[in-house]
Amino acid sequence: MRTLWKGSIGFGLVNIPIKLYSAVQSSHLDLDMLDSKDHSRIKFKRVNESTNKEVPYDKIVKGYMLKDQYIILDDSDFEDASPEKTKMIELENFVNIDDINPIYYETSYYAEPEKQGKKAYALLLKALIKSGKAGVARFVFRNTENLCVIHPRGNVLVVTKIRFQEEVREYDDLEVSEVSTVTKKELDMGLALIKQFTAEFNIESFKDEYSKDLLKIIKAKAKGKRATVKKLKPREESSDDLYTQLMQSLDKRKGA
Repeated sequence: MRTLWKGSIGFGLVNIPIKLYSAVQSSHLDLDMLDSKDHSRIKFKRVNESTNKEVPYDKIVKGYMLKDQYIILDDSDFEDASPEKTKMIELENFVNIDDINPIYYETSYYAEPEKQGKKAYALLLKALIKSGKAGVARFVFRNTENLCVIHPRGNVLVVTKIRFQEEVREYDDLEVSEVSTVTKKELDMGLALIKQFTAEFNIESFKDEYSKDLLKIIKAKAKGKRATVKKLKPREESSDDLYTQLMQSLDKRKGA
């Protein structure tokens, strides 16, 4: 795996040197964009909007528009903005990870300790497991400040980026029904349906079926064939009464 970030986790006065590696990968098929005329690949170029000429990557700089003028930034400017956070994931407090709403989660990285930090790494890992807590911290990654939680997975520390509050939109403009419109009879039936479907969460039971089926179609087309695909039949509701639909759902589940 390729190292994405090098720095340290700050645990009180304890410094734990680490490297970060991506903990996730895409299961989607890698589809290329092609010209429909001759199936040549489409390439994206970085072009100067004034000259229409391509600009080499090493000649590209970053700038911020301020009062109709671009202020150009270099690497030292990004580091000077918060020098301690560019190389340090400073643990600020510890929380119950269940208290973090899933809407805040982004992506995760595995943290590997440097040789001189292995014992301190093991200490933090064991302390998190024993306490059942997760650490909350901030650090700068790719010129952006990130909020994160540090939590164990097996015998590895995971750094999971989470969104700041201002990055999550409010939902006041959405039109949703008031919960008060649900009757007790309907609620009881809904709770019964949830209880019937309740099971231990097993991530291995969930597979990317869409990509697998799409690959079948691709392989069939390569042979000049058309893969057999189940056609989705429009579901006809036997009743528009919510209670009746819930009751039928329970009966169907029992039958299965």
